[in-house]
Amino acid sequence: MSGGSFNYVCFAESYNILEKRCDIANIRDKLIEFGYKDAARETESLLLLMDSFETRVDAHLERLKEVWHSVEWCCSGDEDMIGVENSIKKYREG
Repeated sequence: MSGGSFNYVCFAESYNILEKRCDIANIRDKLIEFGYKDAARETESLLLLMDSFETRVDAHLERLKEVWHSVEWCCSGDEDMIGVENSIKKYREG
């Protein structure tokens, strides 16, 4: 086989890196097995950064979910501005 053992994680970009967490963990383990602890540590650092990022993003998404929902529905014609105003009020209180 010529490449692909880790689903081509070497070509990952910032926009799809979170989808490749398992492959990154596997390549970290292989780096440890090969004895390249410095590269393994940096890979682990990246995994921790990804976890932290995902946790922070999830917190923001949770707070904004209702606001975004009402704005989307308003712009689609399914809801009026009163729905947006109500969701903004809850957002500001919460």
